[in-house]
Parts: sequence; structure tokens; C-alpha cells
Amino acid sequence: MATVAELKAVLKDTLEKRGVLGHLKARIRAEVFNALDDESEPRPSLSHENLLINELIREYLEFNKYKYTASVLISESGQPVVPLDRQFLIRELNAFEEPKDNTIPLLYGILAHFLDRTKDDLQNPFLRGSSLQPPNPNLGEQPSRRKHKEDFYNFLDIF
Repeated sequence: MATVAELKAVLKDTLEKRGVLGHLKARIRAEVFNALDDESEPRPSLSHENLLINELIREYLEFNKYKYTASVLISESGQPVVPLDRQFLIRELNAFEEPKDNTIPLLYGILAHFLDRTKDDLQNPFLRGSSLQPPNPNLGEQPSRRKHKEDFYNFLDIF
């Protein structure tokens, strides 16, 4: 008769081979975050910059079929559930898009733009600075809640 450790190893191996282990972990994380999310705690207002950044990230996540990660982003950030119009994003970013590129996330185009430039042409737009301060990931979070998240991640390591 197999031991619990052997059964666990076989189950983990089988789920990995089927390609579902990552999906299960992501789904569990999303559901746990939803369960732990305190809806009574007001979210900080979403700045215009964060709205645009989150939307670029959401578009990338959904394109790559990271749907559970995208749902956690929307839930935690306060991003509108309905995606922003792509043309609105392009206008806000002062970007240009070739018609052949409209099926891939804008983030890929932004990355390609900077990768294709030489050091001599590259002007660093980030030198102007942002109107935001670097976010504190634990801001507004109770210490006990941070501990619960750490315990949760340790729990997921059993897979």
C-alpha cells in the first residue's frame, strides 16, 4: 500500500503532466484572496496613471489566458470590471498602432518600441518623474492580514 507522501507525489506529478497544476494553484489563490478581501474596507482612489497601467497589465494577462491573475488584479486594484476601450488607451498614451498589431496587447508594442531603439536615440521618459510615490504594498493592511497572506503562500508551497 502506498504512503500518503507517495500518493501526494503521484498526484502532483499527474496534475503537472496534464498542465492543470498551475491553473489549480491560481484558482485557489484567487478564491482565497476573494474570501480574505474585506469589502467593508474602502479602496484608495485609483489615479489616472494606475488606471492606465492596470489596464495595460489586464490586457496582457487576458491575452495570455492568465484569467485568475487578472481577476485578482481587478479585485485588489479597484480597476473597473469592464475593460477600457483600446482606442482610449492609445490616445491617452499618445501611442500609434499599426492595424496589423491590434490583436496583441499594447504592452508588447511598448516593449518593442524601447527594445528597437539604440542607446543614443533612447530618451528616458521616466526622468520626468511620476506624480505618484512608489506604492507601499502593505499600506492600509492590518499586520495580522499580512501574516495570513504569508501563511497562505506557505500553504501553497505544499504543491
